Amino acid sequence: MKYGWCAPLKDADLIKQAGFDYIEYPLAAQGLEDRDTFAASKKAIAALPLPAAACNYFMPQDMRVVGPDIDTGRVKNYLARASELMNSAGTQSCVFGSGWSRNIHEGWARDRAEAQFLETLDWCADALRGTSVTLVIEPLNRKESNLINSVAEGARFARLVNRPEIRVLADFFHMDEESEPFDTLVEHREWLAHVHLADTGRKNPGTGSYPYDRFFAALREAGYDRLMSCECSVDDRSTGLQHSANFLRQRWSEQAASRPAVRRETARP
Repeated sequence: MKYGWCAPLKDADLIKQAGFDYIEYPLAAQGLEDRDTFAASKKAIAALPLPAAACNYFMPQDMRVVGPDIDTGRVKNYLARASELMNSAGTQSCVFGSGWSRNIHEGWARDRAEAQFLETLDWCADALRGTSVTLVIEPLNRKESNLINSVAEGARFARLVNRPEIRVLADFFHMDEESEPFDTLVEHREWLAHVHLADTGRKNPGTGSYPYDRFFAALREAGYDRLMSCECSVDDRSTGLQHSANFLRQRWSEQAASRPAVRRETARP
């Protein structure tokens, strides 16, 4: 199991020193739409002291993929640049959260919005074809988005697209906010390709009361063996990151000792 931390590129040294395996970097912050900034970001990622195995913050704040104001050409150009950057960086998972880009505005029909989002996922799959990058749909709680609020919903969209480049993410914080049962991880195991971690108050793992024993048990039963990233705040960066890295490895090892590994089945189009 590989563990990472969501942070800007400048924090890579701290993340490595804390014992994490990779950094999950913010994609939109890499200035993909400006040629010079894009080139500089590629060089900066290549020079990191640890792998840039995942990214989040998928789309810029002013980019929409649902509603009447979609700039198709801009979106497709952005996806092409994103694919190039991620492929050169060796990125494995790209998290499509970006609630601002997909939220359904009042007066816009839900069925039309869902069709637009599915079309966007097809564009993403086209851009990522031939790379090693998987785009994972991030379910967000209802306070952050009104489209896709559960792992089950995310899996439904991935299933409808039915492309190998598109899968779903499970975020412990959002699952807790929505009271989504952990059984859903097992039910949709073949679509699950990334995990986000946090703890009570969206703080770093090991500082609160989230039931990591049950969450990890469900992941083990689902045969999950991919990346897990901490997406959270931390009160004391000098000690908090290392505490979380140690906590996660210990808890996962405890589950491994008590529960045999399950063969993972992968969904195929």
